[in-house]
Amino acid sequence: MITVMGISARNHGINIDGATLEVTKHMAADPRRISAIDIRCIMPHRAYTPREKEILEKAGRTCPVAYSLHPDIEQRVEFVWGE
Repeated sequence: MITVMGISARNHGINIDGATLEVTKHMAADPRRISAIDIRCIMPHRAYTPREKEILEKAGRTCPVAYSLHPDIEQRVEFVWGE
């Protein structure tokens, strides 16, 4: 996710240096498998424009890995804009 966001940021001249992700997996009991993942994307303290936020969020939410996960795995993505 952060790789795709970085590519998009570079293509649009947006600085995301210092961005981090926190990922938490949730397990189901029967059968034992991953049932959900929480992804918290923490963006550095900068004044991002609404358009820049839109570009970066779209890139993050449409990354190929997200589309590769089984559709039963709930994906909860949160963006934290450090303004």
